[in-house]
Amino acid sequence: MSLLEEYYNTRDEEQRLLSQHGQVEFLTTMKYIRECVSRLVSPEILEVGAGTGRYSVALAKEGYSVTAVELVAKNLEILKSKLDGSEPIRAIQGNALDLSEFPDKSFDLTMLLGPMYHLYTLEDKIRAMSEAVRVTRPGGYVLVAYCMNEPTVIQYVFLGNHLDDVLKQDSLLTADWHCRSKPEEIFDLVRTEDIAELNAGFPLDRIKLVATDGPAHYMSVFIDEMDPDTFAKWMEYHFATCERQDLVGASNHTLDVLKVRE
Repeated sequence: MSLLEEYYNTRDEEQRLLSQHGQVEFLTTMKYIRECVSRLVSPEILEVGAGTGRYSVALAKEGYSVTAVELVAKNLEILKSKLDGSEPIRAIQGNALDLSEFPDKSFDLTMLLGPMYHLYTLEDKIRAMSEAVRVTRPGGYVLVAYCMNEPTVIQYVFLGNHLDDVLKQDSLLTADWHCRSKPEEIFDLVRTEDIAELNAGFPLDRIKLVATDGPAHYMSVFIDEMDPDTFAKWMEYHFATCERQDLVGASNHTLDVLKVRE
């Protein structure tokens, strides 16, 4: 069993997105997914790294044709348990690095909402992006989610009081405080310039780079205690600011909305 499978076998990923602060990420991601599908006619959607199906199942229940690919067997079982058989969805086990099961230009919208969290080499990131672009039709969209560097430094290193431990391990941080992720850390952490460097090798045009949760993780306790009216106002504020590029790098998660050139 891989380190990634061990991690998700002991974590409740479903509950994370159902918490009120987790809803910020979910609602924001769904907003931008819907913006893309609204521009497509009868879209065929692929989600690679579908997890427990929070997005794939929601889209299938809205009537969209979805193919969900997930590496971790436990997550795939949870995804399938949410279905009643009427949804237009195919859920299979697979790997973001090899989508050879699918022909070129098979989908109108391809989503990588988790794989880039767990790919530690540029070679693997290029391979995952290459596969996503290959299976997406020209004029279609590729949505890619990332975990960002600065929130981890702020929250884990300083707020979590791990500074001494991190500094003792020379391999964990660069001189300019960029985290060097390894598989045992589970999550790979990037900056906006890393995302731009990856995109540069592909026939993609950026539509938007969005802070999907903004400061929600910094304020998780406070946000989880908000009453419905206050939370609605928080979401109003978040949607008004989540596209501001001066704030994107401070968000725990980002969403890169890309269009495949025709």
